[in-house]
Amino acid sequence: MNLADMLTYADIGQLSNIANHYQCDAKRNSKHELIQSILSKLGRRDFVEEQVRVLSAKDLRFLNNLVFDARSGYSLEELIAAIRHSSVEDEPKAAGEESPRDAVARYRRSGWLFNGFTHSTKYLFQVPADLKERFREVLREKLLEDLEYAAQEPEAYRDEQGLAAEDMLLFLRFVERHDIELNQEGFMYRRHQQQLMAALHIPEPLITKGAWRFGYGRSCIEYPDRFSLLYDYAYARQWVREQGARLVLTDRGKAVLDEGNQVSVLQIFRFWLRLYKGAVPNITSLVYWISQCAQEWVTAESMQKSLCWLIRPFYYDSPHNILQLRVIRMLMHLGMLRIGESERDGTVIRMTALGMKAAEASLHIGDSKDFIH
Repeated sequence: MNLADMLTYADIGQLSNIANHYQCDAKRNSKHELIQSILSKLGRRDFVEEQVRVLSAKDLRFLNNLVFDARSGYSLEELIAAIRHSSVEDEPKAAGEESPRDAVARYRRSGWLFNGFTHSTKYLFQVPADLKERFREVLREKLLEDLEYAAQEPEAYRDEQGLAAEDMLLFLRFVERHDIELNQEGFMYRRHQQQLMAALHIPEPLITKGAWRFGYGRSCIEYPDRFSLLYDYAYARQWVREQGARLVLTDRGKAVLDEGNQVSVLQIFRFWLRLYKGAVPNITSLVYWISQCAQEWVTAESMQKSLCWLIRPFYYDSPHNILQLRVIRMLMHLGMLRIGESERDGTVIRMTALGMKAAEASLHIGDSKDFIH
């Protein structure tokens, strides 16, 4: 539902509050005049740009999370949690900073949030669809301002398109052909991990003891990032099973090897978004913004400056690490992005055509649990 529709359903009290907030010139007892005056202001692109420019980083993070959320409505408790989650501990706090409930009231006065208009939605809050689009357009321009583009193609770059799907099949074949023991924690012994890494297209260093590892999937504690994703996906699809003290291939896994065409990198990509969402709640919007910023070769350093402020730390993982290691590098492993090295520009990145397609499609992915079936 667009802003005009929501204004039509809103009561005259909220319309007056919005008109007062934007200092609209309209009779406060005329619903028609209130609606027209609000639309004339919020319908202007330059006015929306001005509003976005004066928002705090916390407000921008909250609205960014909201406009990329596929849900159609939010409870008050969900909004309060989202506002709290938009805070970053080391940002300066203003004296007498508003509470999350006060922030919700302010967003209602500014026309970003409306109560539902049916019996089943009247206790939920909704965001006008056209305001979501305008916010994305304005924020896109803001993010593009800090980017530095490479003067030319990098001398060398990594492109792993197709290799994740191929390595999934190699992993399943490895499980089929080897008797793989699991330790007491349920993970492969290091000797099996080393043998497996030697068989894959993209080997990774094994995890060193003592490093903190949690939040990025069930097996990230013991396995390197890329393989951990492949393992968790195969386990979720029931292609492999941890049976007693052994890792074995299931009948479903054998069928994948027999047919050889059941591994979809887009399905792995969707699985990855949900797997990492606990640690990086706005991962979908980050992927989208990377796709918008890296349509051409762009320096990794300027990408960090452009996007890091959108990211909250996750325990010991800094925003820089999250963007570089958890998002950009994993996008490369999925064939969605190339990482290059340029003598002039340093590290540069660029989305692939597959990455652009996947980023756009990710905006419409819901939160259903059965996405892998």
